[in-house]
Formats: sequence, structure tokens, C-alpha cells
Amino acid sequence: MLQVGCLLHFLPLCHSALTESRLPAELRSCSSIEKFSSMNSKDGKGMLSMLSFEATKIRLLRSLIIETETMQVFDFTVFPEAEYDVPIFCANFFTSAKTNIVVLDLNPLHDIINRHEYKDKYFKSLIPLGLKYTQLFPWGGKLTSESINFFSPIVIWTKFTSNPQKYDILYSAFRDYYKVWLELICKSVKETDKSQVVLNLEAQHRYLTWRVEKDPGQGVLKKLIGDTLAKDLLRKFLFNGVDELGSKTFYDYFPHYCTQEGMLNKKGNIVGKSFENRPWNARGEFIGNWFLNWVLFI
Repeated sequence: MLQVGCLLHFLPLCHSALTESRLPAELRSCSSIEKFSSMNSKDGKGMLSMLSFEATKIRLLRSLIIETETMQVFDFTVFPEAEYDVPIFCANFFTSAKTNIVVLDLNPLHDIINRHEYKDKYFKSLIPLGLKYTQLFPWGGKLTSESINFFSPIVIWTKFTSNPQKYDILYSAFRDYYKVWLELICKSVKETDKSQVVLNLEAQHRYLTWRVEKDPGQGVLKKLIGDTLAKDLLRKFLFNGVDELGSKTFYDYFPHYCTQEGMLNKKGNIVGKSFENRPWNARGEFIGNWFLNWVLFI
């Protein structure tokens, strides 16, 4: 069983982020999903705690903390309004007595493999920050070509055994990444070109559609609260907007996942390329297979 101190270590992180968020903008409770506040696991031994807010320039800021006797999850994401092409802030931390799994990133809204202007706009100045922490947190293992397109050159994807020093570094990384994200959203200028707003909206909907179908946390949620509640939590809270921001389906965005029978191919990697090592160099340049990634954005 995890020690109590270990179970609580994500709470200050969440409170700190909410405090930081209130500095540039006044947070308001997200009334449309206020019903998601807390729930118990089926066995009564686990607790899920949720918070959701909105603000000027921020469509949705939401957090989920799961606590059980054997593990804890911290899922914190901030989505910009469609009038801003700012990346999506994403922090997913899983911890147990044996291991920790971390994804921390500013998920690019648009393709950064081929759209160099978008990459330079948001990530060129952040490469030193990314290097600072990715050198401390080794690459966590294989990621598929499909999923790599939703990550940036500064992504922290890592696994490590429980270690107080590692936790301190992870907290620092979270605070630094969130600070630069807040700076980006504060400096962002509202898009007035309706066609670009439509592109931003579709890009965010594409992201949500992918996450609802392929998020690795689905199994944990289904085990804790059952299939029906897990689906509700995924679509209406964690990836709120998937049913409102667009009408395209998963197959519309990712047709290569559709089998000849019209069913979803459950394989994690359809294209056949995965990355065992970090696919960006120290300059933030992508060094994977360009063609495969280009195909996925057609």
C-alpha cells in the first residue's frame, strides 16, 4: 500500500496551478459540467475528485485526481478558446508504489512536423526549457507515430521509480511548463479571421476525438467506476467538447483505423512506426520518419 504522504503529493500541484491561473484571468466555475465534482469507485476504496473552470481565452481548465489504496492519478489539462491557436496544456501523472508514469507537454494545436511557422511561433523559444528537463527525465519508451503527432519537441514522457528528488524535479517542471503556457495565452491575440477560427476549432475537435478513443487512462476508469460512468466522464468532462465542437467522427479524422468490416481497429499502431527514443534532436528538429507523420495529417 502507498504511504499517505505519497498519496497527497499531487494536491499542492493542483492548488498551485489554480492559483497561478487566477493571476492573469478570473476563473469561473464551468456550469455545464459542474455535476462532475467527486465520485467513489465501485469497491468504495477509491475517490475521484474533479474541478472545472473557464476564463477569458480559456474554454476549459479541468483537473482530475484519483486516489486508491494502490495508485494515484493527476490529470490536468487546459484548452484555449477557438479564437486562439495556443497549444493545449497537458499534464498526466500516474504513480504507484512501484512506478511513476509522466506525460507533461504543451500539446500543439496544429501540425508542427510540416508547419514550421506554427512550431517557431510557440516552441522555438521553449527548446532550452525542454532540454533542461528532458535530460533529467529519460524517454519513457515506445510511442506510436499516431500519438507522436499530438506531442511537441519539449514533451516529457518518462517512467521512474518513486523518488522524492524526482518528485521535486517533476513539480518544478510542472510549474515551469505551466508558467510559460500562461505567458503564451496572456500574450495571444484574438483571431479575427473566421476561416482560421474554424481551423482552430477543428484541430481541437480532432485532438479531443483522438483522446476519447485512445486515451490510455480508459482502462483505469472503467475498472474503477464501470464502462457507462467512464464513458460519461471521458466525453463530458475530461474531453468536454468532443460532442459540441464538431460533427466529424474518429474515422473521419483517422480513416486508417477503420477495418474492412467498418469496425475500429484496436491496434495501437496502425502505420507501423513507433519511437523507442526521443524523435527530436537538441534543436527541437523532428528526426523521425517524415513521410509517415505527413500521411497522418492528410
